[in-house]
Amino acid sequence: MPEQLWLPGLEAPPVPTDGLFFAVFPDANTASSIAKLAQQLCGETRSKSKPLVANRLHVTLLHLGNFAGGLPQAQVDAAMKAAASIRMEPFSVEFDRALSFASRPRPGPLVLGGGEGVAGLHTLHDGLTRELQNAGFGNRSVSPNAAPYTPHVTLAYGMPWIATRPVDPVSWNVRELALMHSLLGRTRHVALARWPLAGEK
Repeated sequence: MPEQLWLPGLEAPPVPTDGLFFAVFPDANTASSIAKLAQQLCGETRSKSKPLVANRLHVTLLHLGNFAGGLPQAQVDAAMKAAASIRMEPFSVEFDRALSFASRPRPGPLVLGGGEGVAGLHTLHDGLTRELQNAGFGNRSVSPNAAPYTPHVTLAYGMPWIATRPVDPVSWNVRELALMHSLLGRTRHVALARWPLAGEK
């Protein structure tokens, strides 16, 4: 049998092991309420998917990339510099609908979404994007051509498609943002740093 020829550029890319993202988290009581809602919705669909536990519920503000072999320190430093530059008062958020990010017939995430009640998240997202550009963070997620931001709380993965439906509003006060290290494939998120929201001093 002839030997397998390996040509430059055809090697499989390294498997990402670490993710980096900015997020905000609900307080413990609100997270518990969201987790109960997730259980209810999963039960109604009779899906075998399990809802996320309360301490994993969050809103991603910006996904900064997935990396192989650890997080690049330069990217982490730029992200921390950007977050430290944010000047914004605490604000409230409200999510009032359940919707699907699935593409029929394939399953996908079931999430909480909102209308005017998530305006503050858009403002914070836009501010972080500007500060990341100023800090020299090179990534498609912070470019002017990035996909539109849709604030949401993921309730469960692998769920069948459902029509958007109203739910009892879930709200909390956002008082800080966090830079998170995602250990991909291990369902673990580690907070690298947190910044309290505060206006101009």
